Amino acid sequence: MKASDRFVQALENEGVEFIFGIPGEENLDMLDSLSRSSIQLILTRHEQAAGFMAATYGRLTGKTGVCLSTLGPGATNFVTAAAYAQLGAMPMMMITGQKPIKSSKQGHFQIVDVVDMMAPLTKFTHQIVSGDTIASKIREAIRLAEEERPGAVHIELPEDIARETTDVELIPASQVRRPVVEDKSVKRAVKMLQEAKSPLILIGAAANRKLTARMLRKFVEQTEIPFFTTQMGKGVIDERDPRFLGNAALSDGDFVHRSIEAADLILNVGHDVIEKPPFFMKPGGAKVIHINFTSAKVDPVYFPQVEMVGDIAHSIWRLLEDIEPNPNWDFSRFCEVKNHLSEHLEVGTDDPRFPIYPQRLVADVRKAMPSDGVIALDNGVYKIWFARNYPAHQPNTVLLDNALATMGAGLPSAMAASLIHPQKSVVAICGDGGFMMNSQELETAARLNLNLVVLILNDSAYGMIKWKQSHMGFENFGLDYKNPDFVKYAESYGVRGHRLEATEDFLPLLEKALKTEGVDLIDVPIDYSDNDRILNREIKELSQKI
Repeated sequence: MKASDRFVQALENEGVEFIFGIPGEENLDMLDSLSRSSIQLILTRHEQAAGFMAATYGRLTGKTGVCLSTLGPGATNFVTAAAYAQLGAMPMMMITGQKPIKSSKQGHFQIVDVVDMMAPLTKFTHQIVSGDTIASKIREAIRLAEEERPGAVHIELPEDIARETTDVELIPASQVRRPVVEDKSVKRAVKMLQEAKSPLILIGAAANRKLTARMLRKFVEQTEIPFFTTQMGKGVIDERDPRFLGNAALSDGDFVHRSIEAADLILNVGHDVIEKPPFFMKPGGAKVIHINFTSAKVDPVYFPQVEMVGDIAHSIWRLLEDIEPNPNWDFSRFCEVKNHLSEHLEVGTDDPRFPIYPQRLVADVRKAMPSDGVIALDNGVYKIWFARNYPAHQPNTVLLDNALATMGAGLPSAMAASLIHPQKSVVAICGDGGFMMNSQELETAARLNLNLVVLILNDSAYGMIKWKQSHMGFENFGLDYKNPDFVKYAESYGVRGHRLEATEDFLPLLEKALKTEGVDLIDVPIDYSDNDRILNREIKELSQKI
């Protein structure tokens, strides 16, 4: 059969449901093969958005999300999405086209070395040079994409290879069991835990797996050890749990860091140094037990004393089997700090000022969202407010990126979530800057008949950088711009557009939009004037007084 037919069959064999992207002339054989397959092509308006959608599919399902582009500029548009998936540990495969490699009449027109370009950004990058290698290369690429630590892979399919014939057989996926922790590591960790006076649990992104989340919930219930999370660890355990001490949205100086200072041992589950540090280790400070699929990458701020390397859920189970909760563990300081944090998180939640105050915005979004509702955050200062102030009830209900921390991913990520979970309430929360980087995907969302609400937090500036600029004592310069009329912009795509005129109208407007089928966009003017005062000064001053 034709090689492109076999290529698509190999993807079907791996359980691929969707391919996100924009085909070019070098992909036409592939496109023809897709037209007869069970795989749904999701045509996007930019390759970067296609990559973000594929990566989010991988993040939410654990299966490899697939995206497609042509050669040259189509492939280079995948670069940011590749880094997004690779740093964020999301299984994603990029398929790019290429001119004929056996004979070409166009010289080097549009040709860049995409395979080498992708090498620093992926776990695997390969050009198919024979139809007979398709089955093995796709199997290997998918295996690597999904193997812990997950990430991005890339395959280039030249158009002349796509037209070849092949009789190669498909390769079924092998049954793999992840390596498990070594006994001596378990014994060392158990001894450290039992001898600790005030142990604490940190939950990071790699703990966000179904079985791991289940085991962690059981571990916390049986040991009563309090926990906090990184930004990408939100929701692994319900944050309404009284033992939840907060989210390390800031790297230092927050209330949760007073608890960290009081701990003499931190059980660090599923965190690595790619995510922005939730705390800084110091010589002579709390000891750290590293629990992850892979060993720790030592860093000036992270150098764990004991490592439990292997399947995380199994490691937690082993601890549960061997640990005897110590009746002398003292969590009183943690409880004291938690009470002060809870009081501070209530400040501003009913503030009537307009434009809307960040704390009021977060509180109203939480009131409107069901426990299984999904919010997808773009990258901006509001990400800190939501990470810190928005209690996640379930895993994978707060999608944010604290690894690459790229702008432009919020809307495509929300679209992927809505596509995968059409029955759930999904809200994209974007700054005006991040939204405009992939705003054209409103057409894609409308065409796919997605049920989706898009919030544009409008301050007519790059607010995150203005906050940093203010904190560093610089004058306001170079970060303000003008926006389009977002209501008219939404309507031009066939999307319902709304503009918030009063803070008290936000909650009922959002609730109505969530109950209405289709895509709604709400232009939300926001007041960031207190960002520097609260995030840089007030939190540190108040927490230091405890």
